[in-house]
This record gives sequence, C-alpha cells and structure tokens, in this order.
Amino acid sequence: MYYTKGPVVIFGVLLPLFLFLAFCIGRNLSSEFLIAGLVSITVFFSSTSVSPAVAPWEGQMRTLERIISCPVDVKTIILGDVLASMAFGFIISIAPLLIGVGIKTFPTNVPVLLGGMAISAFCFSSLGSLISAYPSNLPSTIMMISSLVRFPLVFLSGIFIPVFKLPLWGKALAYASPLTYFTDIARYSYGLKPALPLHVDFAVLILYSILFFALAVKLHEKAILVRIF
Repeated sequence: MYYTKGPVVIFGVLLPLFLFLAFCIGRNLSSEFLIAGLVSITVFFSSTSVSPAVAPWEGQMRTLERIISCPVDVKTIILGDVLASMAFGFIISIAPLLIGVGIKTFPTNVPVLLGGMAISAFCFSSLGSLISAYPSNLPSTIMMISSLVRFPLVFLSGIFIPVFKLPLWGKALAYASPLTYFTDIARYSYGLKPALPLHVDFAVLILYSILFFALAVKLHEKAILVRIF
C-alpha cells in the first residue's frame, strides 16, 4: 500500500540519488568515500520515507479505527510500521552496494556493513515514526516536518564533510545525529579511517533506536485518538 506512494518514491529513492550526484560530480574524491556516503544517504532517506507517512495516511483513509479495534496494542502497531519501513530502507540500500561493485569498489568488511545497515534502518525508521506522532491526517504536513528534520541531519553527519574538518560547534551537532554513527560504520566498512571506535558507533545507534521507538510509542498513544476524532 505504501511503498509505491509518490512521497515514498521521491524521498526514498530519487532524492538520495540526485543529492548524491549533486555532491560528487566534479569533485576528486575516492570511490570508497563516495560509495560509503551514498549508502549512508540511501539508508537514511529510504528508511525515513515510509514510517512518517503511514499514520496520517491511515487516519486520512479512515482505516485507523479498524487497526486499533484489533486485539493488539499501540506498541505492536508502531513496531509493524517501523519494521515495514526498515525492510524498505534495507532493500533499497542494496542498490548503492551494487553500484560500488559495478565500479570495482568492494566493502572490506561485509558483516559489519550489513549489520550497521540493519540497525541504522531500524533506528531511522523509528525516528520517522516519532515524527509522524504529530496528530495530523495530512501526509504533506508530516512529510514537511520530516524534511525539516532530515536535511539538517544529512548536512551535519559527516557525509559531505568529514566530521574532523568541522568546527567545534559543528562536531557537537554532528555527534548528536544518529546518521553520523552509521556514516562512520560505512566508511570503516570500505576501508576508510573511522572517526570513532566501531563499538561506540553500534552502541549509540542501538541507544538511539530504543529512545526513538519508546518515544514514538508514547506519543502515538496520545495522538491516535486525536486522529480518529
């Protein structure tokens, strides 16, 4: 129902591609740096393209009442939304890996990269679900709020500019972003020097995942009745 919707295709597939092309064309950067950045952008945008839109779409189509009348709690409903968005993000993110293979750029640590992709896809999907807790049944409103969150995170997460090149205030903002830690994992997986120890990157992503999901459940428990009435 959701994977082929216009906002999902635009924000989850086309936007990361064109954003990446605008960044890499005309710049003398290594293929490892570029592919790691493309993987990071793709996981982030594709994982946050489905979960923000599910709740307002369900409310707009008046199918939310049917869902909450089932013998499941709100946590289970939100988990289903997050897992669906996570699966979409993970599958779409296979494409940049294949692009890397096509230009003979291979990850040096595939298990670390795939594990990082899975955890970060869940984390970013939970973030998207948290954003959708705003009690509006207009998908355009939620997608606008989502864009206001996503674009600053992309430009402050070391994808386009390595974190060590940022000023002190930029580093502080970068380390507050969950995308920074997956970007670090992706760079490590392609043989580049990470900014942080690998276990720190994974630990922070797991903590953010728990935090975003817990907040999403709490806020949706309050917003769900507002959407119905």
